[in-house]
Amino acid sequence: MGIFSNVSKTASRIAHRASRFGVLGLAAAVFMTGSAEADDANQLAKQLSNPVASLISVPFQYNIDFGLGPDGNGINQTLNIQPVLPISINEDWNIISRTIVPVRWATDIYPRDVFGLGDLTQSLFLSPSAPGPGGLIWGIGPIFYIPTGTDEYLGTGQFGLGPTAVGLVQKGPWTMGALANHIWTVDKDAEVNATFFQPFLSYAFGSGQTIALNSETTYDWNAKQATVPLNLMYSKVTTIGKQPVSFQVGGRVYVNRPENGPDWGLRANFTMLFPK
Repeated sequence: MGIFSNVSKTASRIAHRASRFGVLGLAAAVFMTGSAEADDANQLAKQLSNPVASLISVPFQYNIDFGLGPDGNGINQTLNIQPVLPISINEDWNIISRTIVPVRWATDIYPRDVFGLGDLTQSLFLSPSAPGPGGLIWGIGPIFYIPTGTDEYLGTGQFGLGPTAVGLVQKGPWTMGALANHIWTVDKDAEVNATFFQPFLSYAFGSGQTIALNSETTYDWNAKQATVPLNLMYSKVTTIGKQPVSFQVGGRVYVNRPENGPDWGLRANFTMLFPK
């Protein structure tokens, strides 16, 4: 009986130790999976901070601005649908297509309330696949202004074009840079002669989370008037099922605005991500 008792105790100890190792192995697997998912989220967040990253994305950006119109009660709502499509030319060069399709709803701004499509903009950036000296990432190309407005208050009815460019560096959790373009409409009585300048700064603090500060400044050369909003945004990369997505929320104040322009606004952004 003593022999069988010792064998039983030894087998019990082995089984106990094996179960412990099994639990530890399972915990390690879960930890490694979580770490991999966090790394993926951080990488996607970093790519989202880069306007010419080789990442297919489809953002749905909702903006609402307050304080417009002659009495200051006007509200402008815009849903920008902004698909980004990188196209590989060869190992060294990409073309990044960035489209903005605005859907607007304006109340108490114009003589009547309006809802519909605004004018579309299409940018094409030629960009190197790898960063240059000092980690510089850049892109340059044309921007097209396409008269898709469905109402006289939502578009100019004129075709336009111009140059666009972006430059940035990414160092650790920081991304800093600027995007700019200028658009002229081709009609001799051009309604659009405007420069857009967007300096941006963002900090990624882990788990796919980012804080970003930017200005989306527009200078209208016809009216000799600048519109200068300052935007502060928080974003988070996560997954819905197996689909990577990004959620973003934030607000802005207008430090300079045209007559009857907005005082402040809010933004919410939902982006579907399709990493290669």
